[in-house]
Amino acid sequence: MIKRISYLFVLLVCVVFVASCSDDENPSQNAVELQLQQMTLREKVGQMFYTRPETLDTTIHSMANLVDISLQEVNETMKNVDVKYPVGGIILYAHNIKDEAQLSRFIAQIRQLKGSPLLCIDEEGGRVARIANNGNFAVEKFESMGAIGATGDEKNAYYCGNTIGKYLKQYDFDIDFAPVADVNTNPENVVIGARAFSDNPAVAAPMVTNYLQGLKDAGIVGCIKHFPGHGDTKNDTHYGYAQSLKTWDEMLACEMITFKAGIKWGAQLIMTAHIGVPNVTGSEIPSTMSSLILQEKLRGELGYKNIIVTDGMEMGAITQQYTSAEAAVGSILAGVDIILGPENLREAFDGVVEAVEKGVITEERINQSVRRILNLKKQLGR
Repeated sequence: MIKRISYLFVLLVCVVFVASCSDDENPSQNAVELQLQQMTLREKVGQMFYTRPETLDTTIHSMANLVDISLQEVNETMKNVDVKYPVGGIILYAHNIKDEAQLSRFIAQIRQLKGSPLLCIDEEGGRVARIANNGNFAVEKFESMGAIGATGDEKNAYYCGNTIGKYLKQYDFDIDFAPVADVNTNPENVVIGARAFSDNPAVAAPMVTNYLQGLKDAGIVGCIKHFPGHGDTKNDTHYGYAQSLKTWDEMLACEMITFKAGIKWGAQLIMTAHIGVPNVTGSEIPSTMSSLILQEKLRGELGYKNIIVTDGMEMGAITQQYTSAEAAVGSILAGVDIILGPENLREAFDGVVEAVEKGVITEERINQSVRRILNLKKQLGR
């Protein structure tokens, strides 16, 4: 009898211990749910937009001459627009950055915006490096990811990612839209080239994961791009339509090797490509707008559970076919969580809100994406 009482006591203690652990196991998730419940629809939708700072300045009527404008501080117009259009992230480009003092001021100003935006940048190393290619910054430069891949030593990829991550952390960035996980298999490719680590996925895959680890160890979140693979294209989606004619089986044997490696490693963000893959989808729809590519393939077959972010939606492959509202709504319906760089923020933002109000997009679908975004913000302490 005493033994039975002792056993029951131990069992009860274990049950209470497990229950208490499960209650405390995910306090961050509980906080996210509470925050989500308290947000308005516009606040939720805003979290899904990561934009250029210029999109908040309604005095700028064209995105064609941004280098000449060189917006490098938050002005009153931006503050006023931000009240109604509170975005979840801001991405800075080379023309937004002058030197360390200006960058520090600008980021501090951005941190005060209503949506508590995360700070993002394309700092791959090589030709795409907004800070390293600015002569006012004394940071280490890298020739290209192709040159790193050619060494065959994945430690070099880690060193590159960690070096870039450390100076991005110093300047208070959160996300680096790098590394490129494309496999550069087409010698006529004009947009990827040496931005990719290799034309061999077996070489590229460990380079990608080591670069990601280098960023992570520096406190920066990386992003693998451009899904389902921009390395076998000829045209540049910045200017218009581009496609890969590979079948899904051919992609599984090449492009998906690097993306699978990144997913297995734990990539927090994957960026879409605006390329068409007609031998996979049966149409010329950009992958960014394809639920087959994003839901069936990326989330379903590859098991990816984290954030999907679009490539810049101001790029020609999108703007030549869709309005800003159509592109934003279509990409969300396809499975995207973050809309990066819409050509017209207000049109895109209002279009998504209207789509929810009309039932085209359910609010729960919005909640799914916002949960992922808020979880990332919690991880980053934002």
